[in-house]
Amino acid sequence: MNNPEDLETRLKIAKSKLQNKEIKDSGEKGVFLGNAFKLGTELVAAVAVGVIIGFILDNWFGTKPILIIVFFIFGSAAGILNVIKAAKRMQKK
Repeated sequence: MNNPEDLETRLKIAKSKLQNKEIKDSGEKGVFLGNAFKLGTELVAAVAVGVIIGFILDNWFGTKPILIIVFFIFGSAAGILNVIKAAKRMQKK
């Protein structure tokens, strides 16, 4: 331990280990963030599609709020099922 070169070598090794760990951690954070955005997007998209279908059918049949509400519920259920399926697939990985 009296040798300064030995101390420098140890410091270099420790710094390289820390840098490798930081690179690995930042990659994992990106994956988790991407998965969170994916789940949120799937839920919002399913609800939006359901509401749009309900709106179009309401205008076509002249039953203003009824079909929007029905297809909102269908879209919400479909979105929740999609999120559950995607979360199960992510868990298997």
